[in-house]
Amino acid sequence: MKTTPEHDARMAKMTFASVYPHYVTKVESKGRTKEELHQVIAWLTGFDDKNLQELIDQKVTFETFFTSASINPNAQLITGVICGYRVEEIENPLTKQVRYLDKLVDELAKGRKMEKILRQA
Repeated sequence: MKTTPEHDARMAKMTFASVYPHYVTKVESKGRTKEELHQVIAWLTGFDDKNLQELIDQKVTFETFFTSASINPNAQLITGVICGYRVEEIENPLTKQVRYLDKLVDELAKGRKMEKILRQA
């Protein structure tokens, strides 16, 4: 399924702070921790807890969030379907990065082992 320009624009304008509490709720309701969530986010983006809190406080958009990030070189190893989209087929780089994060959070919530989530080449 291809993303539309409208979908890509909506993803870019969404704030990370508006989605973050949902990530926390999702993983904690499945017995995982906020610390594990932060570990996954840090692996993908390079943000430590302090950076993450600053970005949340500033209510940055996903566009700003991912522009500021240092995306892990192994991120392209993230594959599969999330929200009806096959991650590896998404053409818009920002939308792909947002879906990478969604996929990692989903895997964490589903109880996947951390060493599998934090892909190694």
